[in-house]
Amino acid sequence: MGIMRSGRLAAIAVTALVTAACGTPGGVAGISTLPPPPPSGSTTPTAASATDGTATGDDASAGATATTTPAAAGTPEAPTASPTATDRDDLDAASLEPEASPKPVAVTPPPGDDPVRMPPPKVSRYSYLFPVRGCRVDYARTAGSPPKTTIWAGRGCAFVAPVDGRVHEVNALNRWRPSTDRGADREGRFVSIIGADGVRYLGGHLEAVSAGIRPGVPVRAGQVLGTVGNSGDARDGAPNLHFAVSWPTDSRYWWVRRGMVDPWSYLDAWMSGNRTLSPGDQVAAVRAQVGSTPPCRVLCASKPVKQRPKPRSSPTGDPSPVVTRGAGTAS
Repeated sequence: MGIMRSGRLAAIAVTALVTAACGTPGGVAGISTLPPPPPSGSTTPTAASATDGTATGDDASAGATATTTPAAAGTPEAPTASPTATDRDDLDAASLEPEASPKPVAVTPPPGDDPVRMPPPKVSRYSYLFPVRGCRVDYARTAGSPPKTTIWAGRGCAFVAPVDGRVHEVNALNRWRPSTDRGADREGRFVSIIGADGVRYLGGHLEAVSAGIRPGVPVRAGQVLGTVGNSGDARDGAPNLHFAVSWPTDSRYWWVRRGMVDPWSYLDAWMSGNRTLSPGDQVAAVRAQVGSTPPCRVLCASKPVKQRPKPRSSPTGDPSPVVTRGAGTAS
């Protein structure tokens, strides 16, 4: 009985010693308290991992500054240090260095439809046409005196109404003579119309006036009024159309009808497709400035008319020449 009690006490004592040894950090010699090493090729848990899944202070900071990399089989794993601030600055600076631009490469656009031409903006309610139709033309784009444009075209080309309107004046006879050079006759055969826009348009130096064109007849834009020629003071030059823009006046004020506004900017617009550009505003502005019947100031006087001497009887019965001088006046 005594032997059994002493053996039981010895066993209790050994158990107490083992329990105390397991509670100390050092453990017991020959008994490992660490978890088994991970298999080869896997990562080991960081020191920041506690048994309850949380990190303590020192362990957390260690885990933030070091990472583990897989070690070769049979060798212990070592942490790899993260880049320092200086290293990071160097990396950022290197990444910001500009790279050389590649050389431009010629690109051939793919085939496609032609661009769609948009109509020009509409700037008035009237529609205009270029006054010569069906022929190649050329015309001056410089200020003339008086203001007008000479449109060079082939003989017989059609002079057409540039806008809807009504015939104002017609001269189907070529009355101009170089000996008199009367201002009212210089345009030779001509037709003028008053457009629906209130502007007068004149076409002179005509070869002929179209049949049925007479004062008061309504005309439509594009209607043939005559054909291009070189009548009037253009008889020694190439065929052309004296084209002039003004406002309506009585035929006595012929210097107004021969041109008061430079028309080439409107001719440019009508030829290029902008058929709504109207000279109406400019004509009204010039008329308000100079008056509806301003005096003639350029190429106004005609040449003096030389009269033939009339014979008269002398006391002896012999005729004596008598010269009578006179000068023509501008009409």
